[in-house]
Amino acid sequence: MTATTALPFEEICTGDNPEACIIWLHGLGANGHDFVPVVPEIKLNKAVRYIFPHAPSRPVTVNGGMVMPAWYDILSMSIDREIDVPQILESSQAIHNIINDQIKAGIPANKIVVAGFSQGGAVAYQAAFSFPEQLGGLMALSTYLATEGELKIEGYKNLPVLIQHGTRDPIVPELLGQRAFSSLKEKGLQPKYLTYPMEHSVCGDQIADINAWLNEILA
Repeated sequence: MTATTALPFEEICTGDNPEACIIWLHGLGANGHDFVPVVPEIKLNKAVRYIFPHAPSRPVTVNGGMVMPAWYDILSMSIDREIDVPQILESSQAIHNIINDQIKAGIPANKIVVAGFSQGGAVAYQAAFSFPEQLGGLMALSTYLATEGELKIEGYKNLPVLIQHGTRDPIVPELLGQRAFSSLKEKGLQPKYLTYPMEHSVCGDQIADINAWLNEILA
């Protein structure tokens, strides 16, 4: 994938003339269908366009070079995660292209939310904190801040951020979610941090909290 490549995606609108857009990125080895079932569980007070992009397939080093849907290659599963930075930047630019298309379609940047689970969350961090305009919000689910050194996070102090993590996560330890939260706080943001007694997954209480947060920031 190059920065100019358009990503395929699933699209769901909850009504005519959507006033907001939520772009939701799946995790490693999944696809854009992964979070489609969440849509009926989120009850927002306005019509929303959901976009669920499909990551391109590429070899993943930590999985023995197996080709699978991946936003970027992971070279090491150490606690600090060694990743292919150019690939995550390319994926972020592809999300920027989707955001720009939504703005051209009439949805303002401050009504666009980028969400991501696991590997998709790392791309969501990069995309939200490098887009030229401040977006409506960022949801980081069971993920980590992979490209902090590439970002000028201080310029996005009013960006609403929701971080959610499972306390029993064996894939992305909660420590990584805590690190992202602390880093954003140190840079002047006011992220919301919520945990759940789960592993590397999504639970009902979490979706309820997402529902409440989205209604608040998109009001």
